[in-house]
Amino acid sequence: METTYEDVWKNCLKIIRDNVSLQSFKTWFEPIKPVRLENSVLTIQVPSQFFYEWLEEHYVGLLRKTIKRELGIDARLEYRIVVDNSAGNAKPFTVNYPNYNTGNNKNPEVAAPLVMGNSIKNPFIIPGLKKVNIESQLSPAYNFDNFVEGDCNRLARSAGFAVATKPPGTTAFNPLVVYGGVGLGKTHLVQAIGNQFKQHFPNKTVLYVSSEKFTNQFIEALKNNAVNDFIHFYHLIDVLIVDDIQFFANKDKTQDIFFHIFNHLHQGGKQLILTSDRSPRDLEGMEERLLSRFKWGLSADLQVPDFETRIAILEKKMYADGIELPREVVEFVAYNINTNIRELEGALISLLAQASLNKKEIDIELAKKIIKNFVKSISREVSIEYIQKTVCEHFEIPMDKLKEKTRKRAIVQARQLSMFLAKNFTKNSLKVIGKHFGGRDHSTVIHSCQAVQNLIDTDGEFRDSVKEIQKKIQLSIT
Repeated sequence: METTYEDVWKNCLKIIRDNVSLQSFKTWFEPIKPVRLENSVLTIQVPSQFFYEWLEEHYVGLLRKTIKRELGIDARLEYRIVVDNSAGNAKPFTVNYPNYNTGNNKNPEVAAPLVMGNSIKNPFIIPGLKKVNIESQLSPAYNFDNFVEGDCNRLARSAGFAVATKPPGTTAFNPLVVYGGVGLGKTHLVQAIGNQFKQHFPNKTVLYVSSEKFTNQFIEALKNNAVNDFIHFYHLIDVLIVDDIQFFANKDKTQDIFFHIFNHLHQGGKQLILTSDRSPRDLEGMEERLLSRFKWGLSADLQVPDFETRIAILEKKMYADGIELPREVVEFVAYNINTNIRELEGALISLLAQASLNKKEIDIELAKKIIKNFVKSISREVSIEYIQKTVCEHFEIPMDKLKEKTRKRAIVQARQLSMFLAKNFTKNSLKVIGKHFGGRDHSTVIHSCQAVQNLIDTDGEFRDSVKEIQKKIQLSIT
């Protein structure tokens, strides 16, 4: 039976999945499509030039070894890069805009470049004030120095810093789309990019605007027959940052005008930075042609920060405000508020306010009272499943491996430690504990507990791991 390119790539993915993190696999390998296999040359299709460059920089060794393993020593890999022909970068630039003022369906041509004169109104100027400069609308409080980097945001931050330190439109990250849930730092990051860019290129124009403000400005321009002024104003921007583009959904005219502004800036070598609460492919109520443009550059997500990153965020905030808190209080807050950064900082502010107003010392008891306003319950019954999950996360082992009949040292140790902790932190009998580990009997649990205690007494590295896991479990039930 002849081997197809789909079979070859499917086998490659099985190997790759075991050699990269789950997030990296989903981000960089799931979007790849095999398209051809000819004379030991596998051709794969990637979504963008940047995607190709990232693979070549970070995963070329893994890809080369994997392909050779599947197709032999003479195997080679070729790329096919998806290019949207509508970009039209090689053509002279003109853009057609609907004439909203007259309702005329004929689209008058508007050519670049445009120069802002006194006749073009700045939608950010307060009526009655004379001001010709375009203010960035950025908050100086947002910068890279106080943006804590972690696994949850490393890609987005790295791409953002690259954009901020190079001339507009010269990186592969155009547009740069930063997406993620509420309170994870999207606005902080994109404003930090804008502020950093202004430092490097003070003569360039940077503008930050929320999607809601953009829409309201456009509506106002429609009412005042000033759409051309609105368009011309946005043509002047070198770096345009638009926050929360998901709110453009189902606003057809706003999407249409933004589509043309986007095209003008992108084709003119200007930089676009967008934020959203979800990835471009998951946005609903948006025109397909607009979505395709959002996918031209890089989409980087911000995830919920892990425990260590949350501690780093609190410590950075404390250092900036010149305050100190007991370490156990910091860890308690970081452990129990694990949804977003905004709530984490809010809890810290509330804790300081309560201590100051009531002249109380900041301790665990005060922290418990404050945290109750942010989470439904901070007291939970520890379960065997939770212990298994905590141990497996620490040793990076799949939970289902604890129930298998394997003698691999790493898995055996994780299983024995889980039994040891289940005995110490739960009220379950030895028989019940054994059932949670593939139906093992009580004598196996006793042996496991003794083996773990022996390791604690003799192996310093293992002892430190046990202390770290115990601390996490204790934090979850305090």
